Amino acid sequence: MKFEHLPHPAPVPDADRAQAIADPGFGKIFTDHMVMIDYDEGEGWHDATLGPCQPIPLHPASSVLHYAQEIFEGMKAYRLSDGSMALFRPDANARRFNESAKRLAMPEIPEDVFIEAVRQLVLKDADWFPQVDGGSLYIRPFMFANEHFLGVRPATKYKFIVILSPAGNYFKSGSPAVSVWVSEYTRAAPGGTGAAKCGGNYAASLVPTGEAFAKGHDQVVFLDAAERKWIEELGGMNLFFVFEDGSMITPPLTGTILPGITRDSLLTLAREQGLDVREEMYSIDQWRDDAASGKLVETFACGTAAVVTAVGKVASRDGEFTIGSGGAGQMTSKLREQLVGIQRGSVDDRHGWVMRLE
Repeated sequence: MKFEHLPHPAPVPDADRAQAIADPGFGKIFTDHMVMIDYDEGEGWHDATLGPCQPIPLHPASSVLHYAQEIFEGMKAYRLSDGSMALFRPDANARRFNESAKRLAMPEIPEDVFIEAVRQLVLKDADWFPQVDGGSLYIRPFMFANEHFLGVRPATKYKFIVILSPAGNYFKSGSPAVSVWVSEYTRAAPGGTGAAKCGGNYAASLVPTGEAFAKGHDQVVFLDAAERKWIEELGGMNLFFVFEDGSMITPPLTGTILPGITRDSLLTLAREQGLDVREEMYSIDQWRDDAASGKLVETFACGTAAVVTAVGKVASRDGEFTIGSGGAGQMTSKLREQLVGIQRGSVDDRHGWVMRLE
């Protein structure tokens, strides 16, 4: 597919861009350009453009506004030590995007088109890369139904769009370990859309996340919907539990948990080091008891936005407990350093996960 490059009538001046990315935070600033590709049933994907980042006109009857046919991905572009730009496992993001599309009755987009859209946009707006510690260009590909029709059925028209946001630290506190609240709300149920990256899952998490913030915590932990005892996710991130014997547990992918690409990468790295890593269910009562006995020494969350983040304190209506010393443990730090090193080119990429952009 050929991408038509459209001129930008008024890109952000260099001085204003430098000021904006000096302290970008997360998800607040957006670059000059975006990619957009249209889909029509019978014609497929067409009219790929790379042009100014601007508002999208929507008819009030657009299907996405009524029936929430919408999916997205979260990725990052990194600057390597030689100054070049790179992506981390973009093929995995493309595959997961299409898995989400199938669950939401939306058309799949060819993986090579997905990756090429991301590649061209990152290279176009590479000057927006922030020089802050741990800085990156956060990449948000998304798709939504755009047919003007109020019947309850899959739409026949869609838009695929990619935008970029310069990013710094994800958690506002900047703490080496986060404090979390165990919610009485649930995120996803068996047979639902928990394994899809769709906006509705995140909308449902806003009230419990707000509850956690109001109580002074950084994030919310969700338990399973059936028994309300098994740990599933930390907000939109996967969880790992590290024990004194060096073994680790992470909840299994049973359809209610998003299959994280960072999660999969860490499983690979940990097993390569000879660690006993098990994908099995772990209850909130086990978490509390193992932390109290000292059997559990570390807990960390992982995801594209925050990468690897230690969990230091856990609170619920039944009280609170501290994990280990309350800070980032040795295994958490080691795995984070290894993963970030691969992403940024300072650690050997033995799996071909890093895609250099030229």
